[in-house]
Amino acid sequence: MVVYHNPKCRKSRAGLEYVRKHDPSATVVEYIREGISPEEVKKLISMLGIRPVELVRTQEDYYRENLKDTHPSDEEWYHILAENPRLIRRPVVVSNGKAVIADPPEKAGIFFNNQ
Repeated sequence: MVVYHNPKCRKSRAGLEYVRKHDPSATVVEYIREGISPEEVKKLISMLGIRPVELVRTQEDYYRENLKDTHPSDEEWYHILAENPRLIRRPVVVSNGKAVIADPPEKAGIFFNNQ
């Protein structure tokens, strides 16, 4: 299990805490600090089963100032999100080829038989 996590985000911390209660060995990826590639973004979006724009935090200043009234292609979104990882909704929990945005944290329960 992998958790894409931003330690500065309250919701991300809550999601990680929930996951760790069920899987203490979960791997944590601090994608803002460590970086994330366009290919990783594409893979996450595929595992989530969503369109790239659905992974975007539209309340971020960068989005409002630069992207609000634009319509990037999916490929462009992969690069935009990799270059601006703060735009990625969090936390994203990945297990066995599937992913979920764990906001609220209980959404990660699908990986733990809804415990």
